[in-house]
Amino acid sequence: MAKRAEAGSTKSAVQEDILQFVPIAEAVATLLKPHAEVVIHDLRTQTIAHIANNLSRREIGGSSLAELKDIGALGTDVIGPYRKTNFDGRQLKSITAVLRTKAAEPFGLLCINFDIAPIEAARDALNLLTAFQGTGAQPSALFRTDWQETVNSAIADFLGERGLAASALAKEDHAALIEALEEDGYFAIRNLVPYLAKLLGISRATVYKHLRDARQKKPQAAEE
Repeated sequence: MAKRAEAGSTKSAVQEDILQFVPIAEAVATLLKPHAEVVIHDLRTQTIAHIANNLSRREIGGSSLAELKDIGALGTDVIGPYRKTNFDGRQLKSITAVLRTKAAEPFGLLCINFDIAPIEAARDALNLLTAFQGTGAQPSALFRTDWQETVNSAIADFLGERGLAASALAKEDHAALIEALEEDGYFAIRNLVPYLAKLLGISRATVYKHLRDARQKKPQAAEE
């Protein structure tokens, strides 16, 4: 009788030490539902002790041999992430935590299997939307239509590189901006001078002065 009672208490202890991780498995599966399942394996019996949000259609009490083959050595506490293929062909991103006794002996595995198919589909859709079919220059007709937007973008880049605000530009900032626009050929655009004057809050004469100074610097830079 004593031996039978002792055996029964041992079995109960074995169940408790592996099943204490069930709330963790359920919590992770609930957070990531419906895209992840969490499986607890008992290494002593090489069977599945618990499945939360079952995506793989395995059963509690089923064999863990396939999982053990995928994982390999248990030398580290966290294994992965690694790729797996579900029964229906879906790709899973998996990671495994090794459950150990106080003596550091592995007795169980907690495996999270995340279905990455929806994420890969979204990635492919974004790649399709952002892909350019050609790398040719912007058509001249479109450039003429949107020249103000183009100039605005160039000014925004100038301000961003220098950490400046358009409303707080000093005289030397106006000169540097006009010089930068001249270097990039923007003054070939008709009506740019009055547009800049209005945008910067300065006179056309001031724009022309900064432009003249910028153009006078070019020969000097070439000589140097």
